Amino acid sequence: MVHKKEMITIPKIYTSENVITAAMKRINIIFAKFPHLYLCVSGGKDSSVMLQLCAYIARKKNRKFSVLYIDLESQYRATIEHIEELRRLTEDVVDQFYWCCLPLSLRNAVSVIQPKWICWDQNERNKWVRDMPAHECVIHENNLPEGWDWFYKGMEFEEFTPLFSQWFQQQAGTPIGVGIAIRSDESLNRFNTIINKNKMRYDHYGWTTKLRTSDADCEVYHFYPIYDWRTEDIWGAVSQLDLAFNEIYELMYKNGLSIHQQRLCQPYGDDQRNGLDQFRALEPETWEKVVNRVHGVNFGNIYARSSLLGNMKSEKPSGMTWQQYAVFLLESLGLYAPELRDHYYRKIKTYLDWWEEHGIFLDIIPDEADRKMEAQKKVPSWRRVARAIEKNDFWMRRLSFAPTKLDAQRLIELREKYLHLIHLEDVEDKHMREVIVADDNRKDTVL
Repeated sequence: MVHKKEMITIPKIYTSENVITAAMKRINIIFAKFPHLYLCVSGGKDSSVMLQLCAYIARKKNRKFSVLYIDLESQYRATIEHIEELRRLTEDVVDQFYWCCLPLSLRNAVSVIQPKWICWDQNERNKWVRDMPAHECVIHENNLPEGWDWFYKGMEFEEFTPLFSQWFQQQAGTPIGVGIAIRSDESLNRFNTIINKNKMRYDHYGWTTKLRTSDADCEVYHFYPIYDWRTEDIWGAVSQLDLAFNEIYELMYKNGLSIHQQRLCQPYGDDQRNGLDQFRALEPETWEKVVNRVHGVNFGNIYARSSLLGNMKSEKPSGMTWQQYAVFLLESLGLYAPELRDHYYRKIKTYLDWWEEHGIFLDIIPDEADRKMEAQKKVPSWRRVARAIEKNDFWMRRLSFAPTKLDAQRLIELREKYLHLIHLEDVEDKHMREVIVADDNRKDTVL
């Protein structure tokens, strides 16, 4: 395992005990206090270690617990394989394995047109990143457990988890424990989740918090057995205890990510560009499906396969207006070349401001106008704007702009940064080709 060469194998020490010993004590306490508990598992390194430590204690105590895994569809193949592995390794101590493939509403940071997307949406089954698992333990929209009248399609992830906890407690009939593999050194928010003085605790244990709900009968307590671990401790435990781990981390390591940079990024989240790039580098066959799953991503696929300044072959979706399509093109372009997106945005804003000065305000610019008048550049329209972006009209001649020295400088800067995505043979504009050739000649002279 590549990680072992980077690990400090001696765990962090607190007074007379290391973090593994401390975590084991916490897990022992939880098993002693709660007859019913479940663990939240994601397939990441932290929850994987927590699950395997709990399984070890459960065997010692002849106890069982349950597992909640929320499958968000657009997962690494390696993550699903690891979840399968964990399921097999712990089947002797896991009472119920809740593998949820439900139509949950998730953040889509790559599109303002579709700011959220619904995973496992039956209406878009032909676009699913992968087939739904066929295990008996899989919970899907048409196979909901008894008493799940609280669930509805499009429910937020953050709404689902507390409602599941309350349902689980109702089934147990007693207070329950919920294991969460949060580590406080990962982020300030996670640290505050644990140390917040306003949080209620179970029996004054500082590594527990009570779920806040309006239900007075809710007795759900979260426990964080590895809250004080570092990344080095996680991989140290994997090495020392010979624990199973998600092979995607091995690929991340080989791809140049340190153990502190490795994250199971959701491809459409706020770190979407990193997430998409990571998917593409680590599992290209998965990436192919990921980029075709939601709005704002598919168009980026075009940029990954052609010149950044070449003529794009795309069509406006029938359900979009030309204005929406223009925004869609800009936001998609921003995934791969935010500087080029910003260049077009500035030009478009100047274009709209000019028409406003001449009495045609933004809210009355037509989606499309007479084609002949548009071709003669005598009227504004959102179709003109969208076509200019689609044709990669860098100078924005279609919006009546002429090339400037500043534009030429921006072109050279873009070419230096995206040399592998800008090819001279794909550039149709004569002036643009002259600028690129002149820059190449200048560089040759300097050399």
